[in-house]
Amino acid sequence: MAILVCGGAGYIGSHINKQLHKESYETVVFDSLIYGHREAVKWGSFIKGDLKNVNDIEAVFQKYPIEAVFHFAAFAYVGESVTEPEKYYYNNVTNTLNLLSVMRKYGCKKIIFSSTCATYGEPERVPITENMRQSPINPYGRTKLMMEIILEDYRVAYGLEYVILRYFNAAGADPNGEIGESHNPETHIIPLVLDAASGKREDIKVFGTDYDTPDGSCIRDYIHVTDLATAHLLALHHLEAGKGSDCFNLGNAIGTSVLEIVDSVKRVTGKEFKVSLTDRRPGDPAKLVGSSDKAQSVLGWKPVYGDIDTIVSHAWKWHENAEY
Repeated sequence: MAILVCGGAGYIGSHINKQLHKESYETVVFDSLIYGHREAVKWGSFIKGDLKNVNDIEAVFQKYPIEAVFHFAAFAYVGESVTEPEKYYYNNVTNTLNLLSVMRKYGCKKIIFSSTCATYGEPERVPITENMRQSPINPYGRTKLMMEIILEDYRVAYGLEYVILRYFNAAGADPNGEIGESHNPETHIIPLVLDAASGKREDIKVFGTDYDTPDGSCIRDYIHVTDLATAHLLALHHLEAGKGSDCFNLGNAIGTSVLEIVDSVKRVTGKEFKVSLTDRRPGDPAKLVGSSDKAQSVLGWKPVYGDIDTIVSHAWKWHENAEY
């Protein structure tokens, strides 16, 4: 039996693919390479295809006995989702329905779904727990929440079993430096600051220094991508053991501000660079931190790389020697 990793040439998907390989699973990576990188698929089989084409998906299920699916093949730029919502609803919802349809046809009933803390919108309080109200404030978050609702409907109607994992801020890179984070355009704070440290960017802009936080800049919950990968493996084991469908937040429950990220990069790299303080961006909450108590108690998951300097140092190691 094989594990299908949709979007497995992307940042998070490639790290899960490596972890699956380490546990001796046969993996099949399915990716359109719109945002993914063929060079990141260093383990398992690779098939280039697009979820908008049902025939592409069927070809995978016809060739391989797929036991379970990891689904990362979503568009995830919040700003773009506001200006191009149709693109996001087609890719993140309609195309996922194509995947679920083929899974039903071939009797595959296990899926681990990549969701996001963006489904919560403006949080009632922090840390955010799974039972809080979900009220996304952008189309990206809405597409993910729609799919969460659809997965539950499919569970009731068709017996599909799922684990939904709501990420906070994925960060860092493979500790061995084999794979890492590379987006075009890049929007994540740590690689942006590393670009400033390496001279690829003339400065790093800090949006807002007057928030109700200790240093005035936004606070976010950064989780090492390898810790994320471990959580996905535990989610698969959860389904394999017949423990039923569930949803979990994945975060460190530790908030780190933008200015603290800047300081960490300076410590790790030993480099100085220009920091430009500018106005807030609309819609940026002051503090987003997640509780991972449920994932720890139910899945037995515990983040290993919680220290921000460790996360930054792994990202820097990748950044200096990036192959793609």
